[in-house]
Amino acid sequence: MFEQHGKVSNTTKIWAAMVRIFSGRQPLLYSYQGSLPNLPVPAVKDTVKRYLESARLLMSDAEYERMTTLAKEFESSLGNRLQWYLKLKAMWASNYVSDWWEEYVYLRGRGPLMVNSNYYGMDFLYVTPTPIQAARAGNTLHACLLYRRKLNREEIKPVILNVPLCAAQCERIFNTTRIPGEETDSLIHWQDSEYVAVFHRGRYFRLWLYHAGRMLSPREIEHQIQHILDDPSPPVPGEAKLAALTAGDRIPWAQARKEFFSSGVNKRSLDCIEKAAFFVALDDDEQGMMGDDPAGNLDRYAKSLLHGKCYDRWFDKSFTVVLYKNGKNGLNAEHSWADAPIMAHVWEYVMTTDCFQLGYTEEGHCKGDVASSLPPPTRLTWDIPAECQERIERSLAVAQTLADDVDFHVLPIQDFGKGAIKKCKISPDAFIQIALQLAYYRNRGSFTLTYEASMTRLFREGRTETVRSCTSESCTFVRALEVPVHTLCRHLFRTAAEKHQHLYRMAMTGGGIDRHLFCLYIVSKYLGEESPFLKEVLSETWRLSTSQTPLQQVELFDFVNHPDYTTCGGGFGPVADDGYGVSYIIIGENMINLHISCKHSCPQTDSHKFGADIKKALMDLLELMSPEKPDPSRAEQNHLKNSKKDL
Repeated sequence: MFEQHGKVSNTTKIWAAMVRIFSGRQPLLYSYQGSLPNLPVPAVKDTVKRYLESARLLMSDAEYERMTTLAKEFESSLGNRLQWYLKLKAMWASNYVSDWWEEYVYLRGRGPLMVNSNYYGMDFLYVTPTPIQAARAGNTLHACLLYRRKLNREEIKPVILNVPLCAAQCERIFNTTRIPGEETDSLIHWQDSEYVAVFHRGRYFRLWLYHAGRMLSPREIEHQIQHILDDPSPPVPGEAKLAALTAGDRIPWAQARKEFFSSGVNKRSLDCIEKAAFFVALDDDEQGMMGDDPAGNLDRYAKSLLHGKCYDRWFDKSFTVVLYKNGKNGLNAEHSWADAPIMAHVWEYVMTTDCFQLGYTEEGHCKGDVASSLPPPTRLTWDIPAECQERIERSLAVAQTLADDVDFHVLPIQDFGKGAIKKCKISPDAFIQIALQLAYYRNRGSFTLTYEASMTRLFREGRTETVRSCTSESCTFVRALEVPVHTLCRHLFRTAAEKHQHLYRMAMTGGGIDRHLFCLYIVSKYLGEESPFLKEVLSETWRLSTSQTPLQQVELFDFVNHPDYTTCGGGFGPVADDGYGVSYIIIGENMINLHISCKHSCPQTDSHKFGADIKKALMDLLELMSPEKPDPSRAEQNHLKNSKKDL
């Protein structure tokens, strides 16, 4: 991971060759699992040192001196004891972080999943393959089934980024539901499910996707979906907004589930939803980048996928496929069972299979015939008492307040992408992250603790680690760019980019800061020990939370011959009440899509203004690093030592 691009050592080449030999010529999805190492536990002194380095630029001298004292006390006393227990766990656990991360960060959260945890994925940006809602559903659902069949047969190619990545998270993509509990939720995964649960106009249906031992064709699924769309029956009392229970706080939902859905017809119908392969929402709205206000409609499309009407998505399911009246689609995914790249891999396959493999007739319908013996979809039945209906309304009120507060902006930046960045000989991710630092500084007049999600799937059962991308090097560069010291800016930019790449590699290879400190904190709670240092670190606010959605299966897309079939990526809600959430995807050589979120209730945040700041920052950096401009002379670089002190 730390070798220069294009300069691979002989040791690495031999190791890679051995892995491939022992994994076979055509490795299956899980072929590399046995060769993956366990996540190492960093030394306490190293983690503390890296933490203090990251915190220095965000603290005053007095604050930093105080935090240094707390850190040294922790390192020399309680830290060693906690580390001993953590190493003991690492000896028998496949991954010393992942089970605690899933439980304490996700499953024990008592606030709403909607906006706070769940995320979304969009359809093609410029193209809607068919305007017929049922037809789009037919191809989309059939493509999901094809992916699941490949998954069950382990025919999906394992992801290799120089080294193979862990595929353990793939096991719970389908047939998985989060079950609410009063203290903690639980994740339940079923071995198989041959149907999906469908929501339309306040009614719930069971739609079988297999018949007589075979998978339904896209045309047959279209026929069944159209049957649901044509069904005139009204929802029973309490049914229409039932899913609001999954959108509100977890404790009221756990209590209502236990009281009103633990027996009888309500339990049978709830079981049907929870045991479904996934959830499907048929919306009556039209969405996408369209009409007289394409930019505004794109923002509304994002909000629709993120939270909908707060009662038309089952937020507990592993994922919900959303199909709109005009043929647009998208998804909403629950976060605890896996991270976004896993679901993005599924969605890339579904989108490209839908358009390039399955296709549509000239009239926009799915291809194929319909068997006459197909049983129609069945309505789920409910008996929801008035008291339960009141609780549904209370959960809906909580969710609606949260949804209304979300300020969202989707910003496609065309004619600017990986191609232009690579000419600058800078890592694209580092380029964008430094642009985010510049944009935030211009937006708020200060720097802030910044979270960038990195993955640790180089290790068995790895999930994520934090890259603290606001560094002293990036801050020095930003300040230099904002004052007339331009001759040094190119050198400072490269230095900041190199530091970012180093931190990213450290995070990927087990040398991050935050997961180690998180686990030490959990051990301290188990032992009943209080640590002022850990308490302060774990209570820090991430006002800028960022994540890149990598395009993993580039071979499925054809941006040369089909440039309009451009994926738009996805996004998530703001992590802090006074901060921003930024998701970005680099598409081909000439496009970057940004998904920016914040809250209307904070007067200091504005997603559209921040989006404009990010775009300007990207363009300013591109102009600065244009290959035509010379690097600073040796005399200017020597002058840098004195200039840094002034900055």
